[in-house]
Amino acid sequence: MSTYLGCIADDFTGATDLAGLLARAGVKVSLRIGVPETPPRNTAAFEVIALKCRTAPVAQAVAETRAALAWLRAAGAQRFFWKYCSTFDSTPQGNIGPVAEALMADLGTDQTIYCPAFPENGRAIFMGNLFVGQQPLAESPMKDHPLTPMQDSNLMRLLEPQVTRPVGLADRLCVARGADALRDRLGALARDGVAHVVVDAVADEDLFVIAEACRDMPLMTGGSAVAMPIPQMMIRDGALAADAIRTAPPALPRAAVILSGSCSAMTRAQVARYADLAPSYRLDPLTLAEQGPDDALAWLAAQDLETAPLIYATADPDAVRRAQDALGTARAGHVVEQALGALAVCARDNGARRFVVAGGESSGAVTQALGVDRLDIGAEIAPGVPWCYCDTDGARIALTLKSGNFGTETFFADALSKLETT
Repeated sequence: MSTYLGCIADDFTGATDLAGLLARAGVKVSLRIGVPETPPRNTAAFEVIALKCRTAPVAQAVAETRAALAWLRAAGAQRFFWKYCSTFDSTPQGNIGPVAEALMADLGTDQTIYCPAFPENGRAIFMGNLFVGQQPLAESPMKDHPLTPMQDSNLMRLLEPQVTRPVGLADRLCVARGADALRDRLGALARDGVAHVVVDAVADEDLFVIAEACRDMPLMTGGSAVAMPIPQMMIRDGALAADAIRTAPPALPRAAVILSGSCSAMTRAQVARYADLAPSYRLDPLTLAEQGPDDALAWLAAQDLETAPLIYATADPDAVRRAQDALGTARAGHVVEQALGALAVCARDNGARRFVVAGGESSGAVTQALGVDRLDIGAEIAPGVPWCYCDTDGARIALTLKSGNFGTETFFADALSKLETT
């Protein structure tokens, strides 16, 4: 099958988020970890490539995404989607804008849109400003993110330092008038030389308007939700059939582990709730830097994995800052990621076949440590968080990769329960 839409995600949780939403329509979605080393064959209508480039140096992020684009073009894709976080996680240097401009240049297109809205998860854009629930982005817990603190809510101001061409806005008043009005607005901005257009969205119906208005645009960018209507449009137009075979959960041993590196407010609440239900162990970056993960590995090896123990580096912003001040931001994150990867391998080798991972960087570290290169998408646990199935060292496992802010406080227990009932 020739690929219709080629997607590139800047982290692993974002890739599973996108793949899960696309698969809701019943179409075939393939999720690959990293750019495949072999030429495309037997590809799906919707291909998603997961990269670990959200906080990589700009040049590295651009190179990796261009390589992914080349593979997707070879797979036959004519349209492309650059997926980043629904809280626009980035720095003044990038990587959202530089990657978008590189992809635009390779595709020979003069304009794209930016829409990280995800109304189902409380992410809305109004007059160019991003809201997390009822809070402006810069007043939300994202202001304290350890790697990408978001201290401005205006997406145009955030984007302008990252790009070389003009930035504009298609506001909610335009979107509310429908796809034709939005298409006209985009055309007018293009004639004025505006290459980068932030598009407002506050409700799911806005996403369908945006997808319809941009259906001929070679490249769209945003959070996963704005891509969600695309398969439904193709089914409606008769271009695709909703004929994907649902991935049934394999019969797996109950042995499980929960690994959390996210320090988001929601993950902190999830860790606190689950720590009352199962054995738990806290990873301290300072201890890991001095002694390595041996104590944590010994603790895990002594656990009954049918109790689904929790190992976490999740901490409040003050604790995160203390570790970063002592070790440096990069090293503080690196020692945690290395430990979580080693713990995932230890859990697998001791019989764990169900893995719940919280945090984008953590998910990348765990997935790479397990040697996973492709995921089959299963049922959603929460909006944007599906169970996935894959092979690691000859074993079939269930794996869910949760963005830090997603899910409710009971997510960890809910995830294990969902696997039993799907």
